[in-house]
Amino acid sequence: MRDLLLIALYALIGAAGAGLLGALALRLLRHRSVAVALTVVAAVAVTAMLAGTLVVAWAMFLSAHDLTVVTTVVGMAAVVSLAVALALGRWVVARSNELTLAARSFGEGGRFAAPGGEATAELAQLSRELEATSARLAESRERERALDASRRELVAWISHDLRTPLAGLRAMAEALEDGMAQDPERYFRQIRTEVERLNSMVGDLFELSRIHAGALTLSPSRMSVYDLVGDALAGADPLARELGVRLVGDPVDAVPVEVDGKEMTRVLGNLLINAIRRTPADGTVAVAAERRGHDAVVLSVTDGCGGIPEEDLPRVFDTGWRGNHARTPTPPAGAGLGLAIVRGIVEAHAGQAGVRNVPGGCRFEVTLPAAFQPGAQFSGRAGC
Repeated sequence: MRDLLLIALYALIGAAGAGLLGALALRLLRHRSVAVALTVVAAVAVTAMLAGTLVVAWAMFLSAHDLTVVTTVVGMAAVVSLAVALALGRWVVARSNELTLAARSFGEGGRFAAPGGEATAELAQLSRELEATSARLAESRERERALDASRRELVAWISHDLRTPLAGLRAMAEALEDGMAQDPERYFRQIRTEVERLNSMVGDLFELSRIHAGALTLSPSRMSVYDLVGDALAGADPLARELGVRLVGDPVDAVPVEVDGKEMTRVLGNLLINAIRRTPADGTVAVAAERRGHDAVVLSVTDGCGGIPEEDLPRVFDTGWRGNHARTPTPPAGAGLGLAIVRGIVEAHAGQAGVRNVPGGCRFEVTLPAAFQPGAQFSGRAGC
């Protein structure tokens, strides 16, 4: 038993020495190819075995004949091990080079396509991650192009919408200055109307800039959807009467929500104004609120615009979108910012804004998290 322990100790000493030399070699060659590293690892394994055997022989535990036999066996094992390690290393390097070429085209703005053929589990996992990253970057580039297009459209439309009232203001101011105005009071009222319109456009631009910059500060409070719907209907009623559109407050479920009342009133107001302006005279705009599941509330505004082309539905909430003017009974009064503001405010409340066509018009839906607590009682108003 004592001799066996000594043999094990001498073999460990010899193998440890070979292992330390191998670790040093790997450190010196750490920037070289993986094929070199695999060859060094195979060489260390064989050398450690040979070193342990030589130390045991030096301690006179092996005869000369036995040492020759063991050395020959170890030598043959070394040849096979190094050949296999080199072949495996070259295969891994080839797969890595293919992955590098594929990643290079991906980095130059193209889509990543995983190279064909077998690969190690790690390289296959890396390929899958690169494919997923490529898909996310492609979506990001598509969103960037869409945002750039909407910004260009917005600049063009804002420039047009500013030029028209400014030209009118200039003409009226010159007429008043030269004493050519037949009815100065009418001119003053018109100037006030145009200034209010410009002020509204500037306010919308400021609100949208806050949303895009992430600077929109919310002050949420617990309130009933009755109050939201009722306030929105009351605010939009004068415009509806002026354009001959009937407002209808459909049944509203008694569901509380945790929202910023001022901002959500603006959301519903924008949706109602948009719906009223797109609905022909004698048409109807309906507002409703209902619970969806146990944790969501859906506020909806349904108009009589005649519908939106299916290809335009994904763009409805984009900045500057105005749609097809041929289907609008009255010219849009804004710069196409109202629905973009709606989406920004709703998403800031962890909600979603959507639109779909219904018979005769469109249905805009705002989905918000419910703030329901068992036993809570709410009352309020809806309709006007």
